[in-house]
Amino acid sequence: MRKSRALASAGAAVAVLGLAAPAAVADGGRVPSPSNIVALPSVIARGGQLTITVDGCPNGGHATSNAFPRTNLTPVHGSGDTAKGTATIDDDARPGSYDITVHCSGRSLTRPAAFTVIGGVRGGLGGSSTDGATPTDMAIGGGLVAAAAAAGGVFWMRRRAEKQF
Repeated sequence: MRKSRALASAGAAVAVLGLAAPAAVADGGRVPSPSNIVALPSVIARGGQLTITVDGCPNGGHATSNAFPRTNLTPVHGSGDTAKGTATIDDDARPGSYDITVHCSGRSLTRPAAFTVIGGVRGGLGGSSTDGATPTDMAIGGGLVAAAAAAGGVFWMRRRAEKQF
């Protein structure tokens, strides 16, 4: 009789512990880890601002990349465990794909090829790299304009001659 009571009480204790353990883990027993790194826009020019959003980062953290300096991530209020930050792409960043590494709650996560930096464009004077039209360019352009004027004149004179009959 004593053995059955001891087994029954041990079984009850195991059942109580088995039911209480998941509640303890869900209540804060786990350490959140960063996940789902999103970088927008995914294609950006040098000097542009990149928005980084990370799930699983309730206390904030920081993001790093070779294309921008260390950027702080702050918790987004009302979203649970999401953090967000804005990074400015370096003016001397080379065109290409870049990774982002996020550090939150003592854990880190890297998203390879998270965004792409594109090269700059030449501005001013239509992006030309010479001092203007060469004499050859001018001769070709002048010849085309003269040919168009002559063809237009001939066409107009023929149409006018047809109307007289």
